[in-house]
Amino acid sequence: MAIKEPNKISALLITLNEEKNIDEVLDNLSFADEIIVVDSYSTDSTPERVQQRPKATLIQRKFKNYTDQKGFAMEQASYNWILFLDADERVTSGLKEEILQVVNSTEETASAYYFLRTFMFQDKVLRFSGWQTDKNYRLFKKSKVHFADDRIVHETLVVDGESKTLKNRLIHFSYSSYEDYKGKMLKYGRMKALDEFKKGKKGSWFHSVFRPSY
Repeated sequence: MAIKEPNKISALLITLNEEKNIDEVLDNLSFADEIIVVDSYSTDSTPERVQQRPKATLIQRKFKNYTDQKGFAMEQASYNWILFLDADERVTSGLKEEILQVVNSTEETASAYYFLRTFMFQDKVLRFSGWQTDKNYRLFKKSKVHFADDRIVHETLVVDGESKTLKNRLIHFSYSSYEDYKGKMLKYGRMKALDEFKKGKKGSWFHSVFRPSY
């Protein structure tokens, strides 16, 4: 009887100045068959650290928006199963086993899988109600998905087929400090405002981010 070859996984990351995270996330993704890092011309040691890893491929590309950059990264993947993480996210041992079970299942699988996330702030778990139900697509079949073109931030994955949610949680080291939190909120706020402004919505988001503080 022939032994079934395991299906292969392409792990994808997009990065900019992630030297504090890149080594750990590359170690965390070592179970993937390839790791593709699309880097937006980092000025720290991120590119050099990626290039030291035999399994990782570094591609440097100018950042336009998240939808564009993630879509490009997905196009570079060699395999149909895609595992797409942020540099500050970590796969637990339980989640890793669940991922491998899905990918190598002999039964029909969903087109895409949500991961619930556990948020960490300064190495402590955030337990506010809204954070506990947060989930995002992180594992999916390249042949069954694409990113919607009408979003520049909080990109939307369009799925052809069934979606499911895995039981084990992804760890998200979301903010290392209050300064980190404020910086990320301002960055996302500006991009969201631009997104809404381009759609002709000049209210809430645009004014809350860009109006003077008087």
